[in-house]
Amino acid sequence: MYLEINIIENFNNSLNVFTTLSFFELISAITEILIIAFIIYKALMWLKNTRAWILLRGIIVIGIFVLLAYLFSFKVILFILQSLSYIAILALIIVFQDDLRAGLEHLGRQKVFSKLIPDMKLTKKISKESIQEIVEAAFAMGKVKTGALIVIEQNITLEECERTGIIINGEITKQLLINIFEKNTPLHDGAVLIVGDVIKAATCYLPLSHNHSISKDLGTRHRAGLGVSEISDSITVIVSEETGNVSICYTGSLKVMKDEKEMLRELMDLIYGHEEITDKEKSVLNTMKEWFK
Repeated sequence: MYLEINIIENFNNSLNVFTTLSFFELISAITEILIIAFIIYKALMWLKNTRAWILLRGIIVIGIFVLLAYLFSFKVILFILQSLSYIAILALIIVFQDDLRAGLEHLGRQKVFSKLIPDMKLTKKISKESIQEIVEAAFAMGKVKTGALIVIEQNITLEECERTGIIINGEITKQLLINIFEKNTPLHDGAVLIVGDVIKAATCYLPLSHNHSISKDLGTRHRAGLGVSEISDSITVIVSEETGNVSICYTGSLKVMKDEKEMLRELMDLIYGHEEITDKEKSVLNTMKEWFK
């Protein structure tokens, strides 16, 4: 009964606070609530695809236990939980440092923040000719079901992955890529790292994805391709050894390519975006410039 009276009094006090607020204060309070709700929603959506989702469910159970301990005034239990809380926070940061780093990197890759804080390192973009060589090599290997894993570095450096492989520093050609991934050759196991128009290294090890929603049909090669795309802005080309399918990974998503034309268009869009202008568009722009002279 006493608890019910307190709840009613708190509710009435909350109503009185809202009625005494000015119009602008009310709008500010509602905006703040919406921002907090949006942040919580985004955080939950991100947590759902990480190991921390299981941890969150455990925290909810502990939260219910703490609430019951508070309602029934279990002072000793509350004291023990309060003493352990500081250690628990530090332990969580250590255990889930990879997930926290992935979350911060994901936040840093958002377009809004990229415009405010530009990248300090800008990798030389791969040329259209090199992209064509990669596309032809991928589908040539797909026809004979030769597994392949090709990572195209962009603005975020992949030096850690490069150090795990063997330095090549070779020109990007269809023949060289096919030869690297040929079965039973020394360099076929692992990933090829491409920086600009250079095959930088081969047999590189990549971090595996921790996304629990990935299909169980996907093997280690696909999980590695997704993993490196989750921690960087790189583009990964994967050729399945089982099906011969050619896929592209970018920002943690996987897309199967139907043919060479679709793959070429997809890579050009991801790498060049709106910078890629056709000859027809260039002629139209030049004509418009002449009009406004």
